[in-house]
Amino acid sequence: MARMVTVLKTSPVRLGDQVDESTVYFYNLFWTFSPCIEAFRHCKSLVSIDSTHLYGKYGGTLLLAIAQDGNSNILPIVFALVEGENAELWKVFFIYDRHNGIKAALEAPDGGWLPPRAFRAFCIHHVAANFSLSFKGQDTKRMLVNAAYAKTEAEFDYWFDIMWTKNPVICDWANRMEYDKWTKHQDSGRRFGHITTNISECVNSVLKGTRNLPITSLVKSTYGRLAELFVVRGQMAEAQMGTGHEFCPALVKVIKRNMKDLRCFTVTLYSRHQSEYTVAETTPTGNFSLGSYRVSLGDHTCDYGYF
Repeated sequence: MARMVTVLKTSPVRLGDQVDESTVYFYNLFWTFSPCIEAFRHCKSLVSIDSTHLYGKYGGTLLLAIAQDGNSNILPIVFALVEGENAELWKVFFIYDRHNGIKAALEAPDGGWLPPRAFRAFCIHHVAANFSLSFKGQDTKRMLVNAAYAKTEAEFDYWFDIMWTKNPVICDWANRMEYDKWTKHQDSGRRFGHITTNISECVNSVLKGTRNLPITSLVKSTYGRLAELFVVRGQMAEAQMGTGHEFCPALVKVIKRNMKDLRCFTVTLYSRHQSEYTVAETTPTGNFSLGSYRVSLGDHTCDYGYF
């Protein structure tokens, strides 16, 4: 296939103490397409990884790495076909599901997935599923999820205090995970608001019909679907640029919403050199004050607690 990148690995066949040089076993396969690599440069610097089991004659596991652009379009970046999930095979390939094989691969010194090159984060759905194995009740799980989704430290502390009142052991369990890997308010914005692996789960459902196919047909299926996807997206982008659009529709929508909300804020510059401001918020009618906050663009801080 044109402009396709592949790495195929095999293992030798042994007959007793001898190696059969004429035969090899399929071990694993990694593949991607050049347009996916090019498109990833224009996506958020976030990779969601997941796996899905194959149902064909030989079984195996399909590993997926998924990205998303600024217009919320999902982009499969790379695929890998392996026997099963373990640390060595995950290296051929990140919000992820805390699978032990993925964790070991990401923490390997030679893997290239350590800070400052890459930062890890957990999918809150999988964290909640693991939580349910130790603690029963939907209320406590909901508190944990609410704490994870909290945008500010004050909001996080509110839910954490409720959890502590309910059962201090729950908080002890949560504290065994680093906050920056499962909470929104301490992720430094690296997750772009993504708290789950939903984007890769979506691709799993799209590929559901291909999971019974032989390996060659499965690879061709991903090629055909992506080829069609890039044609459609390309036509849409050309049409938008032809009508004078400068930004993608999702960003235009956010800009318009922010412009509307600007009427509720009064900004006063307090330090020109250090870019410090006070922002007073009022109701849309301007009759009631909703608070005043100090914002420092230089320090990336805000009294509200969420920059």
